[in-house]
Amino acid sequence: MNNTTLKEIASQLGISITTVSKALKGYSDVNEKTKKAVIELANQLNYKPNSFAVNLRTKESKTIGLIIPTIVHHFFSNVIKGILEEAEKRDYMVIILQSNEKVELEKKQINLLLNKRVDGILISLSNETDDFKHLNSILFNNTPLVLFDKIAKIVNCSKVMINDRKAAYDAVCYLIKKGYKKIAHFRGSYLPQNSIDRFLGYKKALEDNNIPYDPALVFVCENNDDFKDGYENAKKIITEQLNFDAIFAVTDLVAIGTIQYLNETGISIPKQVAVLGFSNWFMSSVISPALSTIDQPGFEMGKKSAAILFDEINLKKNNLPVTFQTIELETKLIERKTT
Repeated sequence: MNNTTLKEIASQLGISITTVSKALKGYSDVNEKTKKAVIELANQLNYKPNSFAVNLRTKESKTIGLIIPTIVHHFFSNVIKGILEEAEKRDYMVIILQSNEKVELEKKQINLLLNKRVDGILISLSNETDDFKHLNSILFNNTPLVLFDKIAKIVNCSKVMINDRKAAYDAVCYLIKKGYKKIAHFRGSYLPQNSIDRFLGYKKALEDNNIPYDPALVFVCENNDDFKDGYENAKKIITEQLNFDAIFAVTDLVAIGTIQYLNETGISIPKQVAVLGFSNWFMSSVISPALSTIDQPGFEMGKKSAAILFDEINLKKNNLPVTFQTIELETKLIERKTT
């Protein structure tokens, strides 16, 4: 069935298209009787405004873009929930794209969103992203951009994150206070800023507690910080017979892979080896033993990132200056059975 047009409504009522348009928008120069007739007929004919035409007129798409490394990760699922809640309040649609930790795909997705003329873009960068020209193309296009979680400090835009260095520092200091002195770190890849900061927080905690840093106790996760990384790195550290009594993992998925291997080899957690994760994945409380971790506020990060983006979209719409913000959200340590 063809969509009803303003012209059809005007023809049936014997009035002009302009009058119909004004009546539907509630203009005061259209009398109440005419307004009522227009609205009743529009409802009867199931009239829907042409959103494309409206967007051309207002220069708004009422759509934002979201690029995240992975959709299935619990943290990013919570981020999405927060973003969608803010978008729904404002009658915005969200185009959700997954970079799958690939920078080339991230670049293509940015071009796609710019071609779609979205009103703003939210991005958490891929693990491969080491050049930021494609981000600057968003800014050159005068499209509001907010980075969250995995950010680039040198890009001139608003950012929402946690203090990864402090959170990691607090986590390792907690282990030290519990009596653990030979703490290994299953770190993330070398590029993402949050991975770098967690590693630096780990090193600083050792230094401040007069514990020598041992590079042999640091293992890089090669599979985008997933379960397999934890399992394989735990296997390596046991096979190499290194002297350690705790493992600080870059994510809960890595920590859970670690626990799986330690359980299989009969190593008692936390009596022989403590394990501490990062993110507070929903499975962390139900595995055995339950994982101690750093709670990362994904839902709040999504809400805050979206709220800032919508504010910047509104400021741009009204030709007002934008002041970029850098927001750090609080984390907290969740103590369970692995420490």
